[in-house]
Order: sequence, then structure tokens, then C-alpha cells
Amino acid sequence: MHVLPNGLTVAVDRMPAAESVSLGLYAMVGSRSEPEHLNGLAHVVEHMVFKGAGSRDARQIAESIEDVGGAINAWTARDQTVFYGRTLAKDAPLLAELIADFLRAPHMDAEHLEREKAVILSELGEVIDSPDDLVHDHLFEAAFENQPLGRSVLGCEETLASITAEDCRNWIRDELIPSRLVVSASGKIEPDEVLRLAERLFGDMENWPGVPIGRAEFTGGVRNDRRDFEQAHWCLGLPGLAASDPGLPALSLFIQALGGGMSSRLFQELREDRGLAYSVSAWQQAYADTGVVAMSCAADRNRAAESMSLARALLADAVETLTDVEVQRARAQLEAGLLMSMESAHGRADQMARSIEVFGRILSVDELLAQLRSVDAAAARQAGAAMLDGRAAVASVGAQLALAA
Repeated sequence: MHVLPNGLTVAVDRMPAAESVSLGLYAMVGSRSEPEHLNGLAHVVEHMVFKGAGSRDARQIAESIEDVGGAINAWTARDQTVFYGRTLAKDAPLLAELIADFLRAPHMDAEHLEREKAVILSELGEVIDSPDDLVHDHLFEAAFENQPLGRSVLGCEETLASITAEDCRNWIRDELIPSRLVVSASGKIEPDEVLRLAERLFGDMENWPGVPIGRAEFTGGVRNDRRDFEQAHWCLGLPGLAASDPGLPALSLFIQALGGGMSSRLFQELREDRGLAYSVSAWQQAYADTGVVAMSCAADRNRAAESMSLARALLADAVETLTDVEVQRARAQLEAGLLMSMESAHGRADQMARSIEVFGRILSVDELLAQLRSVDAAAARQAGAAMLDGRAAVASVGAQLALAA
């Protein structure tokens, strides 16, 4: 790990036996940093940089990376924007240059913008037609009411229509500042090579404080969407922890035991023993300042309230009775997931970048495993109990459910 004078961080994890390199530019900002009237802007920017950057138009960007057998892509989340790709080792400089052009020399042509808005509206339509996706947007609206974190990453038709090319350029200028950027690479590449690339491509960027990122707080509430679908999809959300909170490993193990796999309490009771649902799970999302824990389910519309009531009962019971055997099983699942992800260059680059964003340094695999192994059943139960502070969020599509369901 190395920090350039302007604040941009470079992280490299060598894999000498590999033939390829995964390299990404990770920005610690996403849709939660948008003004309300421009909701969807970060995602629009992510799309627009592929329409032309530097000396290349959209076709030339695609052809240049595929001419060498590589791939390049991006994603936008509520707290993160990422441009990343993979090439053979000899072509890593090309990948880095393409990503640098996205940030530093995007064309942002107004005609291309209007065309791309139509593409994004089609993407938004897919979400609206997919209740298992839509219910999660509703959950965030309820959990973080009237806050940027509660808004959809994709925006809506009205806000997308108002976004201009100048808005896109301003977003990059104001939000993607060096101190919020991490260049993370893993594979067959030397640290000095990545550092030289970063210095050449990003070293002259001016750092400044940027637009402050507002804090968020879990509020709770209800969002019901009663459109007709074959099934009712629901989420029950509870306040979680910030990504850097030392209690997060214990909460992660509690959630995994509750609904993280086929052996979990939710899956065994709702699906296997009662036949109430085909799909049921528990999950969490942690941000810099807050978090959310949720149980999600797709059930027959006539049994939606019953399935939620049972899920809440199972949650309350787990707080009292979760066993060491269940925690050990959950730990084995999380450890295996971590170690398996570290077998790929992309997984390693992701892990380094997220670690730097959250902790300001790269946590080793041994440190991460030690955190999980320090948690016993009592600590996991305590983490579960801390969620039950009276605040909750309920979201449904295809049913009408209440906090007291």
C-alpha cells in the first residue's frame, strides 16, 4: 500500500503464478452523495464514461480492450463507484490508461447522454418489473426515510430527465477526488509498476476536500407496493452497524446462522418445515456511518403475513438460544467464503480496496479470520439483541404488511 502526495492510495497484491491482472479504481462515493433532484447521477456518470473518453469513442474503448482479450466494466452502489477490468499481465498499462481516461477525460457528449438515459430507463424498468429487486429499494426508502442513503441508485424518470452533461462533469470534479480513490491491483504485476502507472495517470490530480458526505441514520418505516404478482416479496429491516464497528464480526455470524444458508434457522423453518416460502434469507449491508440488517422472503400472498410473523419469532428466539454449534457452522461458511474469494485476483483487489476504504489500511486474511474466530455464541447473541432497539423497516411488493406483522 502506498499513498501518493495528492492522497490517492495504491494497493498491490502479487500473484506470481497468475497470467492476468485485475485492476480497478475504487471511489468511496456513490448515489448517497447526490442531490435529491439529480438522483441517479452517479450511475449515469458510470454509464457515460464508456460512451467516449480520451482519444477513443465507445466502439474504440470496447475494441481496444477486447483486441487484447481483456474486459472492462463498472458498478455504482450507494457508497461506492468502481471502474475495473482484467487483462493479461502485459496489457495492464492499457487497462489502467482506459480507466484513467474515464475519470480524467470523459467526452460527456450531450447527444450520447440523451441516448444513454433511454438505456438506463430500460434498466430501471427491469427493476420495477422484478419484485425481488424492487422490494430492496423500498426497504432502503423505509429504513433511511427522506435521506440520500434511502434513494434508489438508479434514480427515477423525473430526476434522470433533468441530468445534464455539465452535471456529470461536476460530479466527477466534486466527488471523485484523489483522497477518495484507491487504485487496487492483483495478479501478475509488480508493485513498482502499478505505482509508476498511478503516478503517471493520476499523480497530477489536485486534491481538495470535495463535497462533504452527509451522515445517515436508520429511522424505520413502512413501504407497501400492492401491485399484483404471483408472490408477495417482503423485507424486514433492523438497524445494523457501521463497517468499521468492532462488533461487526459478531453480527455477521449471528446473521449467517439466522438466515445465511440452507442450514440456517430461517431456511429450515420457513421452507423445509413449514413450506411457507421458496426463497428466504438474512443479510446485512454496512456503510461508513450506519448499517442495515434484513430478512427477505418471497411467499404466497395469502401467507405473507404468516411468514413474516414466523421470521420475527425466529429472530427473537435466536437472540436467546443461538448455540455454539450454529455459530461454528456460520463461522465455517464465512471463513470458506473469504478464503475462496482470495483465490481470484479480482477478489483480492476488491478485498484490499474495501479494507482501505473502511480501516485506512489493508487487513490481512489472518486478521480477518482472527476476528471471526474470536466470536462465541454469547457474543453473537448479544450482537443480535442489540438490533432489537424498537426501530424497524418493513417493505413489501404484492402485499400490505405492517411493522406489527
